[in-house]
Amino acid sequence: MLPNTGKLAGCTLFITGASRGIGKAIALKAAKDGANIVIAAKTGEPHRTLPGTIYTAAEEIETAGGKALPCIVNVREEQQIVDAVEKAVQKFGGIDILVNNASAISLTGTLETPTKKVDLMMSANARGTYLASKICLPYLRKSNIAHILNISPPLNLNPIWFKNHCAYTISKYGMSMCVLGMAEEFRGEVAVNALWPQTAIHTAAMDMLGGAGVEQQCRKTDILADAAYCILTKPKSFTGNFVIDENLLREEGIKNFDVYAVAPGHPLLPDFFLDVDPNTLAMKMEAHGASPVFREGKKIESAKHEGPDGAESAAVKPLGPVAETFKIIQGAISEDVVRSTQGVYLFELSGDEGGTWYIDLKNKAGSAGIGEPPVKVDVVMSMSSNDFVKMFSGKLKPTMAFMSGKLKIKGNMALAMKLEKMMTQFSSKL
Repeated sequence: MLPNTGKLAGCTLFITGASRGIGKAIALKAAKDGANIVIAAKTGEPHRTLPGTIYTAAEEIETAGGKALPCIVNVREEQQIVDAVEKAVQKFGGIDILVNNASAISLTGTLETPTKKVDLMMSANARGTYLASKICLPYLRKSNIAHILNISPPLNLNPIWFKNHCAYTISKYGMSMCVLGMAEEFRGEVAVNALWPQTAIHTAAMDMLGGAGVEQQCRKTDILADAAYCILTKPKSFTGNFVIDENLLREEGIKNFDVYAVAPGHPLLPDFFLDVDPNTLAMKMEAHGASPVFREGKKIESAKHEGPDGAESAAVKPLGPVAETFKIIQGAISEDVVRSTQGVYLFELSGDEGGTWYIDLKNKAGSAGIGEPPVKVDVVMSMSSNDFVKMFSGKLKPTMAFMSGKLKIKGNMALAMKLEKMMTQFSSKL
């Protein structure tokens, strides 16, 4: 990992969303130098499911060697940012660095995204970043360090990154456009850069999005903390850059990236926004020896039955791949699977064997078949029949199918995330 140099000793960092995850990791890295950290985050009381508060983060920062100022800040509320900045200036004498890390996410299509969530993402991501920057800038301009760092992606305008989650992409690109504009506006006074990970990072948000087991495909927050430290210790002339963590650390001489992996040696999940085509990312994973998330299933084949004239007999016509897959799934459903899943999945398939199919893993002993289920549906998944067969036979990862737009999901996202676990249990039968 990147060693600390002491360059941030005595510096004051204002970090939004620093009570957990990436924000806290950056705070702890700077704290090892003896930096002052303003923890600007919403969580003052323990959350029901998410770890940490601004106060537990403050304790960790102090233990690591830094000084902490925990402040309740919702970046959607301008006055809360103003109050926290004033407290920081009063306590530490100024602000040297701003890290815009706080962010909201909803990977849903235009018709599936409630206006309330659209407003949340736009106001927390784009507007919150803009406001925090605006309020901190008068103090940053007085600093010899003077850095703003946004945790946001490069501006990749390939439509593939818009079509499945348009609102989220617009909101994150809003953060990146702040980099583009402010870097020029304050060139020579304040450095403004963006940082984005090459791979998925294991955070509470990733656990919610990816479900159980996704952490093995992730790197730890340490890699972003090291990359951020590298950027923030550079001179002000380093500005207007959209930095990818791994690329920067390689330039700094880091060669062993296994130390950053949650499960060293395991294939890593590429992050959003980085490649022209998400399918290319999947092929790169395979080319470097990555194995499917789900265990490779048995190849599905149907022996051809012939009638007396050599033609295929209608009476014994083999099932198509989709029907064969559902037949095997039906035989593989157990009480344990139903008990642990508790969801009804509807598949809207296009192409050969297109139509409506379902898997009921909620009621009685469970069932699977063609048509609408006799009970209420929890999750609707739309994809081609060919991709469906690939996905259930382990040749197409559900995560990559979703990222590339091959799989669209409506309904209960938490139950949708159980798909991976469900398919792993079925894989020995497929």
